[in-house]
Amino acid sequence: MAAARLANMPERIAAGAFILNSGIGKLSADKERAEHLHGFAKGAYPFLERMDSQQFTRALAFAETALGCALLFPGVGDGLAGLGLAAFAGGLFGLYVRTPGMRREGSVRPTEAGTTLAKDVWLLGIGLSLLADAGRTRRRRKATQRSKAKP
Repeated sequence: MAAARLANMPERIAAGAFILNSGIGKLSADKERAEHLHGFAKGAYPFLERMDSQQFTRALAFAETALGCALLFPGVGDGLAGLGLAAFAGGLFGLYVRTPGMRREGSVRPTEAGTTLAKDVWLLGIGLSLLADAGRTRRRRKATQRSKAKP
């Protein structure tokens, strides 16, 4: 497994610290907060209806904590960290797109209420950038190996 590139660590630290803090905060969520988070999520993703609100919130807390740690730990390669971040941010973007009142009518621009979710698009951008960089690095490495193998 390839380690993180030093050039990618600032964006990984920014996203990782933000997500880790969010996950740690959810670990101690009370019943009211758990019901609010679960209600918001199942409105966009109906399959979550089957989960108990506290079970959902604990799972979300553990997922965010694990993702935050993976982003902060340089031993986790940029590709894997980017994949996790892009998947997580894609879920947040889905909340934004599917939840009524988050966007202005006929537009992708957020309402005031939607800004809290729309701003998370930066996480998606970081995740996709990490994935793209990991792919480019992998292609360069293979090209270098092929050129060394030629007599």
